[in-house]
Amino acid sequence: MSTILKERINVTKSFIPPFEEYMGYVKRIYNNGWLTNQGPLLGELEFQIAQRLRLQNFHFVTNGTIALQLALKALDITSGEIITTPFSYVATVSSILWERCKPVFVDIEPNNFTIDVNKIEERITSETKAIMPVHIFGYACNIEVIQKIANKYSLKVIYDSAHCFGSCLNGVSLLNFGDISTCSFHATKLFHTVEGGACVVKDKNVSDKLELIKRFGHNNDEHSCLGINAKQSEFHAAMGLANLPHVKEIIKRRKEISNLYDELLQGLVQRPKEQPGLSYNYAYYPVLFKDEAQLLRVLKYLNKNDVFPRRYFYPSLNKLPYLDDYQKCSVSEDVCSRIACLPLYCELKNDEVFEISKLIKEVL
Repeated sequence: MSTILKERINVTKSFIPPFEEYMGYVKRIYNNGWLTNQGPLLGELEFQIAQRLRLQNFHFVTNGTIALQLALKALDITSGEIITTPFSYVATVSSILWERCKPVFVDIEPNNFTIDVNKIEERITSETKAIMPVHIFGYACNIEVIQKIANKYSLKVIYDSAHCFGSCLNGVSLLNFGDISTCSFHATKLFHTVEGGACVVKDKNVSDKLELIKRFGHNNDEHSCLGINAKQSEFHAAMGLANLPHVKEIIKRRKEISNLYDELLQGLVQRPKEQPGLSYNYAYYPVLFKDEAQLLRVLKYLNKNDVFPRRYFYPSLNKLPYLDDYQKCSVSEDVCSRIACLPLYCELKNDEVFEISKLIKEVL
């Protein structure tokens, strides 16, 4: 084991707010006895996030996967084809399959690994109902072109914005685009509620429908539609309220660590390109190696020294074994074979970043 690193270093470590701050909210829960079912802390968190990010029709739900499923249901998409990316976490595709739709994969571009907008139109058919792009790692898709294509073919746009809390394009939160944008507040994210997610809905009528669907489809004794339980608890809202004031310092520290990695690893690995107008949230630190063999050598050596990066994302989703057909996506398949995310979290120390970088250099 490295003489510098004193303990195992994982790809991420959840930010936990000061105990007293969280317990202050928990005390309120104990005092009012309201545990779930759209409680006051949940309403407070929804209001604060909507105000901070200037969002309309914001819904705090149980997780980022159910958020995607709610989006499909609220837009009346219950069958047909959904154009999406093969480079994402599996939840993007599983949400489509779970709602009995078919994922149609469009390859990614090599600079930021977002969906290649130049290849979308050739995949549109009479069965296409929506486009579900992913702002991968918090980098922005080509929003303008995607919306033009959607308008041309009368398609809905659902953005999987799981990584996007704190990322803004020309001063506008990435959660503000598309018919519906979804987010994840899982414990691995820079802003989290332990488990959680969100939907941001453009149209008020669709928003009202989604609100109903997430609460079993009924108001009191009036049952209006098929619904599900996607409600969040007051304890999860409490964690969000305790974490929210720290987001600015969290992003600041993650930026410092990322800049240090950039300096130490310059010329050794490929990094995503900077995007004009993007205020980045430093959600991840992805690096692209020369080939898979080099990646595996680096991972093996780091693991030997108690450093555990993660192969975000592997495999390319078009190669999942339970899909009906194989749709070739050569860029995604190549990127997936040689990309990894290095450890990045607030408590990571500069000397640990130096040591991780040193270990990588020893292999390369």
